[in-house]
Amino acid sequence: MVGHLIERTVAFCMTYARLVAATVAALTLVAVAYAATHFALNTDTTKLVSPDLPWRKREAAFEAVFPQPKNLVLVVIDAQTSEQAHEASQALATALRGDPSLFSSVRILGGGPFFDRNGLLLVPLEETQSATSQMIAAQPFLGALAADPSLRGVMDSFSTALTGVERGQISLDRLARPLGEVRKSLDAFLAGHPAYLSWRKLMMEGTPGQRETRQILQVLVALDFTALSPGAKASDAIRAHAGALGLTPRDGITVRLTGPARIFDEEFATLTERALPIATAVIAAILIMLWFALRSVRLIVCVLITILSGLAITTALGLALLGAFNIISVAFIALFVGLGIDFGIQVCVRYEAERESKGVAEALLSTGRGLGPSLTLAALAISAGFLAFLPTSYRGVAALGLIAGIGMLLTFVLSLTLLPALITLMPPSPSKAEIGVKAAAPLNAFLLRHARSLMIVATVAGVAAGALLPFLRFDFNLLNLRSRKVESISTLLDLSRDPDFSPNTMDVVAPSRQAAAALAAKIASLPEVAKVVTINDFLPADQNEKLALIADASMILDPTLNPAQTKPPPTDAEMVDSLRQTSRQLLAAVQSSPTSSAAADAKALSADLDRLANGDAPERARAAKMLTAGLSTILGRVRNLLSASPITMASLPPEIARDFIAPSGAARVHIYPKGDPTDNATLSRFRRAVASIAPQAVGVPVFLEESGRTIVGAFVDAGVWSLLAIALLLAVMLGSVRYALLSLAPLMLAGLLTLATCVVIGLKLNYANIIALPLLFGIGVAYDIYFVMAWRTGARDLLQSPLARAIGFSAGTTATGFGALWFSSHPGTSSMGELLMISLVWILAVVLLVVPPLLQVTTPEAKS
Repeated sequence: MVGHLIERTVAFCMTYARLVAATVAALTLVAVAYAATHFALNTDTTKLVSPDLPWRKREAAFEAVFPQPKNLVLVVIDAQTSEQAHEASQALATALRGDPSLFSSVRILGGGPFFDRNGLLLVPLEETQSATSQMIAAQPFLGALAADPSLRGVMDSFSTALTGVERGQISLDRLARPLGEVRKSLDAFLAGHPAYLSWRKLMMEGTPGQRETRQILQVLVALDFTALSPGAKASDAIRAHAGALGLTPRDGITVRLTGPARIFDEEFATLTERALPIATAVIAAILIMLWFALRSVRLIVCVLITILSGLAITTALGLALLGAFNIISVAFIALFVGLGIDFGIQVCVRYEAERESKGVAEALLSTGRGLGPSLTLAALAISAGFLAFLPTSYRGVAALGLIAGIGMLLTFVLSLTLLPALITLMPPSPSKAEIGVKAAAPLNAFLLRHARSLMIVATVAGVAAGALLPFLRFDFNLLNLRSRKVESISTLLDLSRDPDFSPNTMDVVAPSRQAAAALAAKIASLPEVAKVVTINDFLPADQNEKLALIADASMILDPTLNPAQTKPPPTDAEMVDSLRQTSRQLLAAVQSSPTSSAAADAKALSADLDRLANGDAPERARAAKMLTAGLSTILGRVRNLLSASPITMASLPPEIARDFIAPSGAARVHIYPKGDPTDNATLSRFRRAVASIAPQAVGVPVFLEESGRTIVGAFVDAGVWSLLAIALLLAVMLGSVRYALLSLAPLMLAGLLTLATCVVIGLKLNYANIIALPLLFGIGVAYDIYFVMAWRTGARDLLQSPLARAIGFSAGTTATGFGALWFSSHPGTSSMGELLMISLVWILAVVLLVVPPLLQVTTPEAKS
């Protein structure tokens, strides 16, 4: 009955071929216009999971109290010296604040007036004691430099100290660090290499760490969602400002961008990096495979028009129903093209087989009558399977199920309406090539003759594959799906290694400051936790003791740092005199203290100063600029640090207070992980440890792990519902539970073998490649149904039939087309292409090598 109904439909489309083609063309044009004006892709992965899940509700509750901006760009500034980093961050922040249309907020993390002034209060008491003592010890240097911040002042500061050596007041060893630092900088300068002098390192003990030579700006940018890269304009502006300020590697400063807005822009750029060659390869591969399958340019054109028309209409329907695609549902394109090609090849190969002995019209009618039932059943089964995805809590796969289910019905309808109409309008010449695969006859006979033995092998393979499934892993870490070569991701990973800036933090909301402090103390004791921050960390302990130390240092150093008058800039002759004077004193110090640890540096520095004094004036000017570059900065920072005042809740900057205290009085507890931020096991342990004390905690580790669990659960649920729906449909349509199971059993085996292969080669499932599984599902069901339906009609030479040829070329076309994704520079896309290839290989192997012996063993018809 189905065959006759489709035959009449084909006959109608042949009779009114122009009308059918024109109607579909009009619908396609309308669809293209709608899609072009309404296309939207929501790449926010947080929207892929239902907001009704408990952990999503906790997330929403936290963000309602402490909003987290999505338009954030982090500007990471690394410099050779702490002074450079400080100057660069201040200059760039000032420049960005001058463009409020692009930058609504600019903050220096751990910097700005509050931190510059109160830095000595925010460290342990021991560090405050050490820092103030070293400042007082550097008074001789500071005095000369504050009164004369020039090369002459630098030389005078050394001369003052060396005079103390000559008089026996201090030892030359006490000058080891400043002498060594200046000597290294001048050596590099005179050798023609980039040279930088750190006054922080020269005056105080210890080497400045990365937290001193790195500054981070937190910038809220304007996003242009009409552009493919919404944050590109803001990012370009940041780089332009940095370049104009001389913040370049040539000047010893690097500026890198990361953060949500920048990551999205570079993610899109990575996805499109090899888009043209990959798209060209995909199209070329599809056309080549279509040529080998059909050997007719006209048939290929007919198939492509049918697929493209269906794709345009399905895209428009998807946008109308969903409003916007997400990163999962947009994969319907791959499903549509893959299954659309299959339907087109099935129709055209069957038509060519019928055409060998019939005219165009009769061949098309016979194709509709003969192929129609199996194609209908395959389309209904695939569509039912995809629509069964709808009840899952993973919105991404639910949306994919909706649009893919509709798309499968549409491509089925077009394959039996538009495609026959197009063939009627431009009929191809009869094919002279072999339609079937006669060379496969010996293999077909072997499979049927050894059917039972082969079933034992297939069963053992299935059991072995099933035994490997517990070792299958899902990689929920989104960083592993992104290219680590792009600046935003490499910078984020770099920041992740610093506990102060790890993106994989967790948060807990406590009802009050007191409750937050108590909770923080418990969480901080966990070995998986690097540190815990609350508002109380900005209200330091021991303030009275620290302020007393600072006041003492300020009283001693204030006249030194703020001289009544400063000297005018020196002339070149004055610089030469100061260089020679200091050189002579260095040699005298070496002669009086030849065994000093600083003797070698003092002697080498004396030679450098003589060489500089004997050089030309421009060289001395450049040397002076190099040696004094950070001098005003270090003096200014010392003055600021000595002007600290008590910190109270009232004196905290509003932005810091709001980060940790809500208007309702609720307090935030911010928790940092310990260990490798890219290691899933580390993140899992961190999440579990925090949850053991604060089950209501939210954050990136919770989102990643729970969403991964939700996604896997959604695909399992969708798979179960799909199998049940298809099994019921097949049982009803075929009138036999046995044939329904026979149609599904090979699909299950191919799925097991695919996943087992992933385990063996170490390929983890992830947010991207899991999309390949629905394609495996759809194509596998279709191929199985084709063979089962053909077997029921009495066909036994399946491998040498036109059907096997159609299946082989259909799988080959899909595999070569989408296998090109494997070569993408985007790790997620590449893994999707890899899994697609693996699944298609197993589908084809199972359909061709397992289905015939399975049918031979399990059906009475095979024994007759």
